[in-house]
Amino acid sequence: MANEKTTHWSDILKRRLANSTRKDEKKAEETELFTKYYSEWKAGSNRDSSYKKIPRFYYRLPAEDEVLLQKLREESRAVFLQRKSRELLDNEELQNLWFLLDKHQVPPMSGEEAMISYEAYLKVGEKAGPKCKQFFTARVYGKLLHSDPYGRISIMQFFNYVMRKVWLHQTRIGLSLYDVAGQGYLRESDLENYILELIPTLPQLDGLEKSFYSFYVCTAVRKFFFFLDPLRTGKIKIQDILACSFLDDLLELRDEELSKESQESNWFSAPSALRVYGQYLNLDKDHNGMLSKEELSRYGTATLTAVFLDRVYQECLTYDGEMVTQSFIARIQEVLVANDNDSNSALDLDDP
Repeated sequence: MANEKTTHWSDILKRRLANSTRKDEKKAEETELFTKYYSEWKAGSNRDSSYKKIPRFYYRLPAEDEVLLQKLREESRAVFLQRKSRELLDNEELQNLWFLLDKHQVPPMSGEEAMISYEAYLKVGEKAGPKCKQFFTARVYGKLLHSDPYGRISIMQFFNYVMRKVWLHQTRIGLSLYDVAGQGYLRESDLENYILELIPTLPQLDGLEKSFYSFYVCTAVRKFFFFLDPLRTGKIKIQDILACSFLDDLLELRDEELSKESQESNWFSAPSALRVYGQYLNLDKDHNGMLSKEELSRYGTATLTAVFLDRVYQECLTYDGEMVTQSFIARIQEVLVANDNDSNSALDLDDP
């Protein structure tokens, strides 16, 4: 009887030990399978090798409640833009480059322009420093090579090319600082902030009162968005801003000796903004700060058709059927149509 009991308990113990061993083996097997399938899903041992070379093209933007990620993104972009800014030539380095080019000019002169040969061009590139290396390439030289019988290029043309490149990079960095999303676009509010902070640096706008800044910014921003955002997406590519002439016209106001004729033809000048503002005030007969269709119909020689006016008021922000003064969107678009009635954007307004 005792032997039976002993055998009985020993069998139970063996079975438990066997079960425990099987559990450990099963757990190890599960871990092995998990690791295998996870590795295949994550890295893809059976995937095509091209997957390892294709760069990541989508980065999820932080949500509004992810404050820490937003701050991290802003700081990283600021550091990146600062680094890019330090890579650009400053005024002292540009002046040094001009002295080197002038020192290595190769006679004879072409008219009144100093010229430089390819050999001297390469020597200047070696002496100018690492920041200038990107400008001293055979491709750049070939772009500027025209009909010189000695195969030289104009020093002035090359220096202007460098200046233009540096300006474009500086401006792109400046605009990117206002790109809140970091996607290479500027929203309307972003561009408004950029122009508002740019006003004090433009001597031709010194006479504007601060109370007029909001209207001026609105007229300037609408010029960009009317022509560069034909689909009305509410954002413009920074590259498109740099490629068009509008920014050049705006920054032309830095010239303290800008002629009266140039100011009259420049949409961003103070006289132009004041002229638009005066026209608006003259149309606002009841002085309520808004324009009704009847008031707007008197614009110019009163040739605006009812269909056109209906279309304008469909597109623009209104209050009780009258155009809101604060935005001035429709009014400014209408003026742009009058100034450039051959553009696609102008034609879009007239579509029924």
